Amino acid sequence: MLCSAGAVLAQASGQPLATKPEPGAFERATGKTAPAPAAAGGAGAAPVLSSPLPAGAAAGIPSGTGAGYHNPNSPIAPLPQRNDVVPWSVLTDLTRKTTKDGIVPVFNEAQKGMDKTVQRIQGFMMPLDAKATQTHFLLTSVPMTCSFCLPGGPESMVEVKAKTPVRYSMEPVVVEGRFTVLTNDQYGLYYRVVDAVQVK
Repeated sequence: MLCSAGAVLAQASGQPLATKPEPGAFERATGKTAPAPAAAGGAGAAPVLSSPLPAGAAAGIPSGTGAGYHNPNSPIAPLPQRNDVVPWSVLTDLTRKTTKDGIVPVFNEAQKGMDKTVQRIQGFMMPLDAKATQTHFLLTSVPMTCSFCLPGGPESMVEVKAKTPVRYSMEPVVVEGRFTVLTNDQYGLYYRVVDAVQVK
């Protein structure tokens, strides 16, 4: 279910500039200030990016876990800073607990406050079949490194069920739709957006 069918790395150009975010979609929806996205590299040196890139993170972070690690050597540029989308730092800031049925997410108040509201999410498209257009796919916080590797843990992905087909792209994709937090999803996902439409 979570494997991509034919995603290939591509060269991307341009680096986002460091900017201070203005109040955006998250603030308007929840009335709270979104945490700042993770910065790439040391203090005061790196641009502010919306792709998770933990400060001082090493390439040895296990793939398929956590918020996802965008390798600075990747040919694909990190997600650009946008003020109209939910920051990945908000979605990835959660804990888990072990129950008799498995490991389940423990959502914080900000994440619970977004449940059943219209939200805008930016990410890298992870197709679930080989078609040129997709109505059911994942958006991830960082790009995949191979066709069969998960870029991060469930907190770094949002399942998307689109109202109209979205053309597959290795460039960042932004969708808007009804956002849901998933407490016990059969596939182990934490977030879903339904009736989604692509926005520029």
